[in-house]
Amino acid sequence: MENETAPSTTPPITAEQIAAAFDGALDNLSTWVQGPGFIVQLLLGTVTIVLALVLARALARLLKAPDAEQEPQTTSFNARRWLSRLRPLLFPLLAVGLLNAAARYCEARFGEGYALRVLESLMVIRLAYAANREFATSRMARRFIAWVLIPIALLYLFDWLRPVVEYLDSVSLTSGNISLSLYTILRVLIFGIILFWLGRKSNNTGKQYIRQQEDLDVGTREVFAKLFEIGLFVLIFILLLQVMGINLTTIAVFGGALGVGLGFGLQSIASNFVSGLIILLDRSLTVGDYVELEDGRSGIIRELTMRSAILKTFDGKDVVVPNETFVTSSFTNWTHENIKQRYSIEFQVAYSTDMEPMLELLKEVVASHPQVLSGDQASAEEQPDAEISGFGESGVDILIEYWMEGIDDGRNRVDADLNLMIWKALKNNGIAMPFPQREVRLVGENPVPTK
Repeated sequence: MENETAPSTTPPITAEQIAAAFDGALDNLSTWVQGPGFIVQLLLGTVTIVLALVLARALARLLKAPDAEQEPQTTSFNARRWLSRLRPLLFPLLAVGLLNAAARYCEARFGEGYALRVLESLMVIRLAYAANREFATSRMARRFIAWVLIPIALLYLFDWLRPVVEYLDSVSLTSGNISLSLYTILRVLIFGIILFWLGRKSNNTGKQYIRQQEDLDVGTREVFAKLFEIGLFVLIFILLLQVMGINLTTIAVFGGALGVGLGFGLQSIASNFVSGLIILLDRSLTVGDYVELEDGRSGIIRELTMRSAILKTFDGKDVVVPNETFVTSSFTNWTHENIKQRYSIEFQVAYSTDMEPMLELLKEVVASHPQVLSGDQASAEEQPDAEISGFGESGVDILIEYWMEGIDDGRNRVDADLNLMIWKALKNNGIAMPFPQREVRLVGENPVPTK
């Protein structure tokens, strides 16, 4: 006898049954709304929202931003200005706290507090978006918080985060002994973005704080700033490995083998890195020094990194010089110990010139330039000087020496001004500057008679 599948005995759901179920749900909702628990929750929620609004307005008046034009920008001023930015967060923050307390009371008194928990969740959402709008500095950060962090917080708030995590962890890709789930990928991406963003912000803030310590010299500040930067990113790398679930012991063994292989290919980078540490420790270079290399390139050091130094030339170019250059070759540091420099101007005057008055005149002309050190601001050795340096074929050689603060180039370039001033002074006093002269005589049988 053939087995036949018995027909299903479950009757289909009719429209009347759906209507009856809907009416039952409405009756239950109506009963719940009319019950004392819901009424108490509604009254407590209304009072809590009003109280939070009143308290937020009162506190907002106390946290008024200070006037930058009338008060000095001290530590107290900066603290009050930062606290004034909390005013948009006061209302949702107070509402969350008061609604949480009211919900706990209703749950203990009536055994339910669902309505207050819904209001509390809405206030948490408003608080999160207000904080994002007020404190997120970039558009990318605001989008990351709005589309990643806030949804995660809401899932946790409604107790939906665990089921979502379990589902994402179940979606995995397996290759041999390696299993990679969708949850692991998302976790690494989220924490990686957060760690590197916090690292960059902390790095900028920490280096700025270190460089503001006036009791330390510039070289020491740069050393601490670079060591802080290295230590911070090493810490971020270790934390990211922990998030990925990688054992640090395995990394240590693998890193030792990898370091030997990379050491041969990255000798130049390692050499520049070590040279950068040597430069910062022996303080042979600091930001602001004017240096001249063996190949003739020169400029002011604008930035020192662990790989190179950036020289700012007077024609607006940046020259990137590897740190190894300053350790393995010689260079001239013009302004490391003393920014005062001596310069000279050489020219000739006619042999018929009255020398003593002319030399005094030249000293006065050079000293009159505002950037030349003279008078009380210069020592006896630094006073402008004019002297006879030799006797040439066409005239007397004159040497002028002067001192100035800084390099005679760029904005401090004074040689062109002094040349013009000297030329005018000589011309106004009838002093001639000879040009090369030659006397040619023709020797032969019939010399040309001279007149």
